Amino acid sequence: MAYDLLTFSREIDSEVTLRTLRARDATALYALIDGNRAHLREWLPFVDDAQDVTDTQRFILEAAQLADDQKSMAAGIWDGGILAGVIGLMEISVRNRKAEIGYWLAAEHQGRGLVTRACRALITYAFDTVRLHRVEIYCAPENTRSRAIPERLGFVIEGTLREAEWLYDHYVDNVLYAMLAPAWDASS
Repeated sequence: MAYDLLTFSREIDSEVTLRTLRARDATALYALIDGNRAHLREWLPFVDDAQDVTDTQRFILEAAQLADDQKSMAAGIWDGGILAGVIGLMEISVRNRKAEIGYWLAAEHQGRGLVTRACRALITYAFDTVRLHRVEIYCAPENTRSRAIPERLGFVIEGTLREAEWLYDHYVDNVLYAMLAPAWDASS
């Protein structure tokens, strides 16, 4: 195997780094989620699952197992050494050579292109190192900030999946964006 999701790390620039979440990050991750509950809860279904630091410890341990099994990877987005958000390569299908990217960022770190840069680095890793052919990103139609990321990166909208995700007490649609390796190579 030419890649190890458990030890993924990429320095994007002098300030921003992506690194697989580790057990020692549980307290920082919990604090970030706890301090951004209202901001994150609008779009993300996991927020209520993080009730204390043991919940984030459990998440990190489960993510490590999935990374070891080559099924997904969760990395912290570190901004000046501070955990600012999370990005993940999920639902990896070796057979179909595809995966999904998901991301979130604390409110105070938005507006500086961190997620766009993080996605660019992870997409390049997915195509060049993991050797995937297709990367997908799903966003709620109303989540204009999240949708701006795949649009900025040249992803193609392939459609809207009706009521594709349960968000606390209702279903929400998801817009499916996709990028294929040849198109990414041509745009790089």
